[in-house]
Amino acid sequence: MNLDLARWQFAVTTVYHFFFVPITLGTVWFVVGFQTAWYRTGKEKYLKLTKFFGKLFLINFAMGVVTGIVQEFQFGMNWSEYSRFVGDVFGAPLAMEALLAFFLESTFLGLWIFGWDRLPKKLHLATIWAAATGTLLSAFFILAANSWMQHPVGYEISQSTGRAVLNNIGEVLFQNTSLLSFTHTISASFLVAGSFVAGIGAWHLSKGRNIDVFRSAVKAGAWVILGAAVAVSVTGDLDSKLMVQQQPMKMAAAEALYDTTSSAPFSVLSVGDVSGANATRIIEVPGLLSFLSTGSFDGKVEGINDIQAQYVAQYGPGNYVPYVPVTYWGFRLMIGLGMISALYALWVLWRFRGGRTMQSKTFAWISGLITLFPLFGISAGWIFTEMGRQPWIVFGMQKTADAVSPLVTSTEVWISFIGFTLIYAVLAIFELRLLLKAIKARPPEIATEDPFEDSKNDSDKQLYFAY
Repeated sequence: MNLDLARWQFAVTTVYHFFFVPITLGTVWFVVGFQTAWYRTGKEKYLKLTKFFGKLFLINFAMGVVTGIVQEFQFGMNWSEYSRFVGDVFGAPLAMEALLAFFLESTFLGLWIFGWDRLPKKLHLATIWAAATGTLLSAFFILAANSWMQHPVGYEISQSTGRAVLNNIGEVLFQNTSLLSFTHTISASFLVAGSFVAGIGAWHLSKGRNIDVFRSAVKAGAWVILGAAVAVSVTGDLDSKLMVQQQPMKMAAAEALYDTTSSAPFSVLSVGDVSGANATRIIEVPGLLSFLSTGSFDGKVEGINDIQAQYVAQYGPGNYVPYVPVTYWGFRLMIGLGMISALYALWVLWRFRGGRTMQSKTFAWISGLITLFPLFGISAGWIFTEMGRQPWIVFGMQKTADAVSPLVTSTEVWISFIGFTLIYAVLAIFELRLLLKAIKARPPEIATEDPFEDSKNDSDKQLYFAY
């Protein structure tokens, strides 16, 4: 009972928190890009976009910080056996994230917020670059910790305590699993942010507001979507092949492939119970699963039944098959929603070519819907990654059932579960209200009082503006 409750609580709080992560990771770089464009060109529209999307970024950043704190508390609350066994290793990259990355992004973000009329123009631009770099470092350290759970390296088991002890931090941080996870997640975050920016810009265009400003936003969003889609495809292909080497059961569960098969097809759509071998494949692409797994359309892909037998022999009796419906559909949502976003970007760039602009309500509704697709897609991918590892919390080392806190009662978990869920529901209402209010607002009116207009040294210029 405690195990199921603890898993549900962690799932709810983690998925909720993760909604803010890709928007924050990607949107901050739009702010960097717009402010850099303003610095280089002096065009007012880029300054307006900087301020407009900067406010949206700050709202998401604040919510991400608040909801992210709960994640670390849960390791001590409901997963004390996990913390006790691997905390010396898992805690190292998280400590680096808090002491280095979060300090960097929060410090320079504060300078960026309050430095508009106090810092020289060039120095102020440098603060948002530093803050954005901090967000990347923060993501890197967190993903390195998660990648260690997927593929534990750089540790040894202490003979005296029986705990995992860190012996190579470089291997933990820079193993191929963490590097691929980082590049894939960041690429997907840019896909989310591009759709976010394009969707908001399209809504303002449909209202006839600041056409020149938001036309630039829509085009920038579309170009980022397209570039990110290519990066996601490349890194995803590399990641899938690495996953087959490290966690073959996850790839087999992603296709609901029960028997080892050569030239294995990839099913786009199935009907029936995919948790058994009797589901009906409606649309299949011949050999694609083999290519995703091995790099060859004729390659052999191990099935769930054979891998289960191998794991029983290696790890002892038990069920090592994850919940297949979640992995199967999560894998397809991740890929499909991302592909739809890429097609949307191509359509937008075609319709906006040669100075053209779309301002219809239909375009705004389509763009608003597309805004959600990559966000749900990256969330589905994250769920697939975590659920596909089950029953392991640290693959090959510790099962999830062995990681739960032994002294926490079901009543205590219920109280914290209900409490966090209610708090998050209230936060969701405030978040949506703040976002919608900021999205509906027009870009700020710029009040320029630049006493250094004729100065040849841009670093001496200051800009004064008001919301």
